[in-house]
Amino acid sequence: MIRPLGDKLLVKPTEAKEVKKGGIIIPDTAKEKPQEGEVIAVGTGKKTDDGKVIALDVKAGDKVLFGKYSGTEVKIDDAEYLIMSQDDILGIIG
Repeated sequence: MIRPLGDKLLVKPTEAKEVKKGGIIIPDTAKEKPQEGEVIAVGTGKKTDDGKVIALDVKAGDKVLFGKYSGTEVKIDDAEYLIMSQDDILGIIG
């Protein structure tokens, strides 16, 4: 597994649900990227200019909401994840 550095997070996006409109099944290529997921791992925190570490607000296991084009996609053992900064997280769900 990957251990993120600094203020980075490893997020597993939730699976996109199949959308039917008027009996038409929308193909995978037309589905929007999911904008929520579960935090799998977190970095140690953000370093300030004077060397202090600011702890992250999110922790592993949190369900989060993030921007549509946030993060960098990575594939680990045939599973897709996003690596993103805590600044890309819009909120914690629940």
